[in-house]
Amino acid sequence: MQQTGKYILLAGLILVVIGGVVWLLGHKLSFLGRLPGDIRIEKENFSLYIPLTTMILLSLLFSGILWVIRRMIS
Repeated sequence: MQQTGKYILLAGLILVVIGGVVWLLGHKLSFLGRLPGDIRIEKENFSLYIPLTTMILLSLLFSGILWVIRRMIS
């Protein structure tokens, strides 16, 4: 049970750090969501946006961060 508490605390700290980075550097991260491979379809009464490339990059980033954290904990 104590191990679960460590993971929850660590996840919270990571979210705080990510939130701080986005808050402070949000204007410099405006390219996210506008990368090549992100799908945007806009018509008169219809709008569809699927940020494929952005989701893949964020997934790789978070996976790398979690891998490093797991190596540090164990």
